[in-house]
Amino acid sequence: MTITTQSGPLHGVRVVELVGIGPGPFAAMLLADLGAEVIRVDRPGGNALQLGSADKDILGRGRPSVAIDLKNPRGVATVLDLVESADILIEGLRPGVTERLGLGPQECHARNPRLVYGRMTGWGQHGPLAQTAGHDINFISVAGALGAIGRAGGPPQVPLNLVGDFAGGSLYLVTGVLAALVHARSTGEGQVVDAAITDGTAHLMSMIVAMQQSGTWSGPRGTNMLDTGTPFYDVFETSDGEWMSVGPLEPQFYAALIEGLELTDAPGQYDFARWGELRQMLTEAFASRTRAEWEKVFDGTDACVAPVLSIEEAYTHPHNVARGTYVERDGLTQPAPAPRFSATPATLTTPPERAGASTTEALSAWGIADVDQLIADGVAVQAD
Repeated sequence: MTITTQSGPLHGVRVVELVGIGPGPFAAMLLADLGAEVIRVDRPGGNALQLGSADKDILGRGRPSVAIDLKNPRGVATVLDLVESADILIEGLRPGVTERLGLGPQECHARNPRLVYGRMTGWGQHGPLAQTAGHDINFISVAGALGAIGRAGGPPQVPLNLVGDFAGGSLYLVTGVLAALVHARSTGEGQVVDAAITDGTAHLMSMIVAMQQSGTWSGPRGTNMLDTGTPFYDVFETSDGEWMSVGPLEPQFYAALIEGLELTDAPGQYDFARWGELRQMLTEAFASRTRAEWEKVFDGTDACVAPVLSIEEAYTHPHNVARGTYVERDGLTQPAPAPRFSATPATLTTPPERAGASTTEALSAWGIADVDQLIADGVAVQAD
């Protein structure tokens, strides 16, 4: 990899990433997308849990990978040298692991008092479950989110790992380290950011928690406003076995739905006694035509109706194409950086790469003087 100059609103921010899995790499990717200079510290040989080949791992884009043996004291010393010129460090290991390696907050702040030390875990740095293994599905379970997702009478439905790992985890880590960076730059004081997926997921539940306590979310899953409990906030199958999403919560949007479906005898939107009848009418109406036909009917309307697309179909949907939501780069279809900035646009830079592919070049660029000797002694590894 050739080290490139980043652009974007975080240009000039330096980040050391101690590689973990899932939400940690996504957070590092997001920081790199927004222009931060991120150096990815991998294990020699890479991560055993990596999903797919390294050159197709989009979460690894935008930053060089260096492979360093963190069980070797010289490897630890090398990372501390990187920390000295960094603004942020992020790590996603179990609580206490970086301390045992000699890379905990105390050691890092001794070298760089202004450093923002971001920690990504599922359960957090303390609490009865802190040292327990888990994954997204477990964290959102304990946070109360998973139990609220699903149809009435059915089991909880797993929302991929979007709610926990990436929304409750990565995005809160990024928010936290950037907020702490503002503080560090105004005061000279670094700090530790404890980003727990359970905490972030619970925070995401704020509106649902408010509804539950006000009595507007009072029943089991599948019986409330936003969980398919209402007949006009759901998905409906079309005649070709595809699906349309329907969500006109406001009266004027509901009227546009009813007009598009040509249901002249439909009950009022909040005629609760007739909701069963309304659901049956919507089901039968959508089943009468193909998805493509319904797309034409509702195109440009305010009925809040949209096709349920596969991932591959989303790549070529006209709206996504017009905005460049997905882009072709380095032989891969990738989500473009988000959000958009008017003055400091973020752009994709370098492709994902295997562990240690840029060890020599990246460590040298960060001011490590004895890179060749580190490689010769097996402390660092330059991948072939």
